[in-house]
Amino acid sequence: MPNNSITDTVTVAADYAPLSASSLVMTVDISCPPGNVGNVTFRDAAGNEAEWVPGEWHNFQSVDLAELQIKGTAGDKVTIVGGTW
Repeated sequence: MPNNSITDTVTVAADYAPLSASSLVMTVDISCPPGNVGNVTFRDAAGNEAEWVPGEWHNFQSVDLAELQIKGTAGDKVTIVGGTW
């Protein structure tokens, strides 16, 4: 099985948008940088929402980034670091 790594920064918009345009299953740390102006709202495929404050991060095992959507203050960021193993 090939190993692939990812380090990416996604810019937040006012409306929901997926973290990946196509299916991408990975184990990743997702964070909201401390410099963000506002909270970022995450929504999963089941419609569950969670609001993250600037500086908050979480580790996800085998998550499909296309199934996670974000919205918040336009111009804020979300960082993604991880890969497939």
